Amino acid sequence: MRSDIIKKGIERAPHRSLLYALGLSDDDINKPLIGIANSANDIIPGHKHLDDIAKAAEHGITAAGGTALSFSTIGVCDGIAMGHEGMKFSLASREIIADSVEAVVSGHQLDGLVLVPNCDKIVPGMMMAAARLDIPAVVISGGPMEAGNNCGEAIDLHNVFEAVGAVNAGKMDEEELELITRRACPGSGSCAGMFTANSMNSMAEVLGIALPGNGTIPAVKADRVRLAKAAGKAVMKMVEKDIRPSDILTEKSFENAIAIDMALGCSTNTALHLPAIAHEAGIDIPLDKFNEVSDRVPHICSLTPAGLNHMENLNQAGGVHAVIKELTKADLINLDVQTVTGQTLGENLEAINYVDHDIIRPLDNPYHKRGGLAVLKGNIAPAGSVVKRAAVSENMKELRGPARIYESEEDAIAAITGEEIKAGDVVVIRNEGPKGGPGMREMLSPTSALAGMGLDDCVALITDGRFSGATKGAAIGHVSPEAALGGPIAALKEGDIIHIDIDKFILEVELSEEELAERMKDVEPYLPDVSGYLKRYAKLVGSAAKGAVLD
Repeated sequence: MRSDIIKKGIERAPHRSLLYALGLSDDDINKPLIGIANSANDIIPGHKHLDDIAKAAEHGITAAGGTALSFSTIGVCDGIAMGHEGMKFSLASREIIADSVEAVVSGHQLDGLVLVPNCDKIVPGMMMAAARLDIPAVVISGGPMEAGNNCGEAIDLHNVFEAVGAVNAGKMDEEELELITRRACPGSGSCAGMFTANSMNSMAEVLGIALPGNGTIPAVKADRVRLAKAAGKAVMKMVEKDIRPSDILTEKSFENAIAIDMALGCSTNTALHLPAIAHEAGIDIPLDKFNEVSDRVPHICSLTPAGLNHMENLNQAGGVHAVIKELTKADLINLDVQTVTGQTLGENLEAINYVDHDIIRPLDNPYHKRGGLAVLKGNIAPAGSVVKRAAVSENMKELRGPARIYESEEDAIAAITGEEIKAGDVVVIRNEGPKGGPGMREMLSPTSALAGMGLDDCVALITDGRFSGATKGAAIGHVSPEAALGGPIAALKEGDIIHIDIDKFILEVELSEEELAERMKDVEPYLPDVSGYLKRYAKLVGSAAKGAVLD
């Protein structure tokens, strides 16, 4: 066993002494030592209950003959961090999470690992650590929040953000806003729609690094606790058979993940996190791969914010594996990939005997014939940009409009709420990229303000920052190269005509090559004036087109 290096032989007597200090018996010490990376805290609603999930995983490990050793890592709630300086730390926290898990597991030479995350950056951060460490590992998330209820209508967090815009537009009073605020988030779990957290928990399931049900079983259900126990048992089987993330996280499994990403209409943030996880596994996923898969995989499941259904509805419809099974009808999934069950994905699907086609549409009747995300390129974004195509109304798929330039998210919000933005405008927010932000702030507030004011179907927004999974409308993020790296977005001027054609993957400014080249002479790369961790992060972080990993 890997852990023998800390517990066997005369030279390791001091190490054993410290293990005895934990209350471990000789029996405990001689068993495989399995770490439980637990991101529980009292700040994030999705993490409030994770001690219960970790405890259930511990029971599974113990029942299967292992010794569970729990440790903690950090987390940032994107919803609470949204719209202010705190959001600079959200994406940046992904790297701290990956590094901290690596440090604890490597420092103590553990034999296996159960990862207990739930929300936006914590899930990919832990999967990055699993790929980097390459020891037997299973992800068991805390599960999605159930939808709230307002006068019989299912609601979630994105409805609160949009209600703020409605109040600012005079379309709703503050009393109604307060009712929605109190009812939207009824308890523990990751926010109820197909936002980033649930997108990545679903991706973990498809990649095979989590058990079936990981993406959709609600946080408050007993099935979630049983799944955690099963995860503890699964990691012990992986240790016994020496099944590692490198056996699971293969090029084929990442293609599967992108296919389900398209079928579900997941968050644009998957275009950051999947390449970052793949990078740790030694696999390159170019942004163009998303368009390649999108061309053959239809969008068959429409969840909020683009649709009306929530994660609990998808769970009742058969879950993520039911979506996978639907795609197998057209050979759109690689079935021979290894998973943490010890079986292939195809073998796992044999247990799926129910697909609700009201929630998961059949392939011959999709919501859209092409997948939920699109990567746009052009002279504004030579390295690419990303839009949640499934959440864009048909009349906004192709447009031309004057650029309204803002140097930060705050400036753009002030303009939107101040009624400076008109139908047909293209709002440009720059200096919000991975390096320039720094931290590539997620911007739900400006898109929600547009939606609340009734402008989301007539105003586009482009940025070198990124958007929440709860965003809808023609919101194009990840524009690369970013302004801080001297990208063309830095050369745009007020009134420039921006051309967007989502179905043709085009994002461009209508300037001649000569004029744009002349403007680019005045554009200089820069580092933002920040201190502490953000200063180190800004110096080391790479392009969003490559997953914003640290160089």
